[in-house]
Amino acid sequence: MSHCILKALFLVSLPISATAHDNVSHVADDGAVTCITSNGAPNHDMGRFPNRANPNAFRSQNLKFCFPSEPKIANRTTEGLMTVGVSLTGVPFRPYTAGYYDPNGRRGFSHDPSSGWRQQAMHHPRRLGMDDQNAHVDRSGLYHYHHVSSNYLASQGGSHIGFAPDGFEIHYSPRSAISSWQLKTGKRPTEPYGTYDGTFEEDFEYKAETGTLDKCNGAMVSGVYTYFATDSYPFFPRCFKGVLKDQFMTRI
Repeated sequence: MSHCILKALFLVSLPISATAHDNVSHVADDGAVTCITSNGAPNHDMGRFPNRANPNAFRSQNLKFCFPSEPKIANRTTEGLMTVGVSLTGVPFRPYTAGYYDPNGRRGFSHDPSSGWRQQAMHHPRRLGMDDQNAHVDRSGLYHYHHVSSNYLASQGGSHIGFAPDGFEIHYSPRSAISSWQLKTGKRPTEPYGTYDGTFEEDFEYKAETGTLDKCNGAMVSGVYTYFATDSYPFFPRCFKGVLKDQFMTRI
């Protein structure tokens, strides 16, 4: 099935609103740009926020995610985006944390990036107050996924779970889509030292063809470039091969 047909089916079949947890989302396509608007609430129950590890309370949002309706491969790869995708129900995929190793920080982390060691969210998700759906709430009250949600997956009825900022689809197909990112061998050369164990983003490296996916967690599927969420690092794509709009997620 072509990307255009999949996009058309999605636009026809997605309900404007869903009742579970008061999710409200809507899709509009003007031919050049597709936008998903939502209140930021998932279409499933979320954990209790705030909790012991996360002091933030969920707040309804006014979110808008816009991306090219007909994505195209760009001349260069884009990296460094905090929001790496959006679910079909308008909940952002945000796998990164704002925490870096800091021996003087609370629990050994702070927002100071000078150590060069960024906290990897899924190594100890409960320490970040994540719920059973691999999501939590930030200071603005934004609920966001760090990894795929089992309840959200169950509601989809297929592998297509969302869109990347460049408009290419994000799928979840764990039996066939395997990450090529691996833990490094040896020990960290600077503080906090210790063996590479996945505590930090920098504990991982891309090793081509050790899985089925490329560095951006993507692959060609029936002639169309497609990103994948995976059960191992990086969990969601972290770089993008397509042409991006100026801004992917906005608060309206």
